[in-house]
Amino acid sequence: MTIEPSPPSGTVPSGSVPDLTKLQVEGMFEKKLAEAFAALGCFNLAVFGKTGVGKSTLVNAIFGRDVAVTGVGSPVTKGLVYYRHPDGFLGLYDSEGFETGTAGNAIVEGLRRIVADYRTGAVDRQIHAVWYLVRWSDRRFEAAQEQFVRELADLGLPVIVVMTQVPSRDGVAHPEALEFARYIESLGLPIRPHGRVVVTNALGDPFTGSPVFGLQTLLDDTYEVIPEVVAGALTAAQMLDMSRKKQQVATIIKQAVVVAAGVGATPIPFADAALLVPNQVTMIARITAAYGLPPNRSKALSTAGAVILTGGATMAGRYAVTSLLKFVPGGMVAGSAISATVAGALTKAVGHAWARVCEYSLTLTPEARDQFLSSPQVTERFLSYLKDARSART
Repeated sequence: MTIEPSPPSGTVPSGSVPDLTKLQVEGMFEKKLAEAFAALGCFNLAVFGKTGVGKSTLVNAIFGRDVAVTGVGSPVTKGLVYYRHPDGFLGLYDSEGFETGTAGNAIVEGLRRIVADYRTGAVDRQIHAVWYLVRWSDRRFEAAQEQFVRELADLGLPVIVVMTQVPSRDGVAHPEALEFARYIESLGLPIRPHGRVVVTNALGDPFTGSPVFGLQTLLDDTYEVIPEVVAGALTAAQMLDMSRKKQQVATIIKQAVVVAAGVGATPIPFADAALLVPNQVTMIARITAAYGLPPNRSKALSTAGAVILTGGATMAGRYAVTSLLKFVPGGMVAGSAISATVAGALTKAVGHAWARVCEYSLTLTPEARDQFLSSPQVTERFLSYLKDARSART
């Protein structure tokens, strides 16, 4: 969809580009946000383990949400349900909690059909990783469990064996848990990525003082075994490692700065500042998706529309120019025109300000986050972060 700006009432100076209307910017953002989410695809995870092993607790700890509760579930085989979270970039294959014996055989047979059906299809329909969970306190790894893991691997699925609910002290797991992990590793199971068992504790225990443990290792191992094409979806979905989100967003901002500099390669008049808007709308949409925000895309639309437009002018256009120009290197020299340096610096400031809004929202509880994203506080914080960027240049 191409957005053609409508000229404002009155005479438009020759060669100038009028500001886009609020409706046009919202329509542009709706399109770009949908494209950004679609580009992420969907990371699909299968989680298996006996009842009480802590599947939901582990999923919540990594992804910050109970996919089975918030998503839309559909049975795919006996004992196996696929849940797709409303965000669209996280899917979960969940079992009833008994995947050995007859029940395990039924699940494996169902997975065999799933793998065969999707192997040559869209990558976002495939199973990208399997977590097989073992509770450390069971201290037993049965022959049926070993067979189940081997059959999963025979299907071509990367299986990560995860030991759960392991107590630790000063960063060292309980010795008996480590001994149990070594026993499982000695079986020569085809487990990924390095034939090791990942030892974890997803929920701290204030009474015993046992902390959360091993989750970063599990996440890193998961990144190592999945296709690169769904790494962006995993980054958006996971809520454990903010540095990965920041790295992805930094790349998005750099790409937008390059495009903005290209627009300003031949200096453009202030009146043509709206030429910068489409690129910045695309950048904001991609940043929003990269952070995995917000759960409700329509809410993101109204929020971003309010942020981008302020004071009757486009935030990415004239308002930003007049607000930040004197603090941008080369801005005053440009006189009455926006140079490549100015266009790039403005775009970078807008990108970093919006990234900080997203990061702040992730520190809130889900309820508080929903309230924040639908309130004027988003605009206030965005402007505050822009001012911070401006002040940093003084």
